[in-house]
Amino acid sequence: MLWFKALHLIAMVCWFAGLFYLPRLYVYHAMSDDNESRERFKVMERKLFYGIMTPSMLATFAFGIGLLLAGSWQLYATAGWLHAKFAMLIILAIYHYFCWQWLKDFRDDLNSRSHIFYRWMNEIPVIFLVAIIILAVIKPF
Repeated sequence: MLWFKALHLIAMVCWFAGLFYLPRLYVYHAMSDDNESRERFKVMERKLFYGIMTPSMLATFAFGIGLLLAGSWQLYATAGWLHAKFAMLIILAIYHYFCWQWLKDFRDDLNSRSHIFYRWMNEIPVIFLVAIIILAVIKPF
């Protein structure tokens, strides 16, 4: 069970690193005005999303499910904090999906959003990280 927990946390850290960095790349990509920079950002964004973020998200969910199956499901089934954490993870998965949509927009040179939009989007994962960590550690309800 400790291995599942360790691997779950490692995958979560890698996923959040991508969630923090990809929108920051979008900020710089939206501000770039030369083709060479835009093409470089496309490569960086693609590698981050497909090589780190998505596998890390899948591993986070897989090891989290492993933790549930290895532990006492009855205990977890009544834990309100865990239900709230699941809801936040679903929202983060939707955010991950939006990151993919923005990736495709940039890839196809169809981005219509400003760097300011991506600066705001860059803050969303921070809020969820804080809330999820508090829920998992404090277990307030």
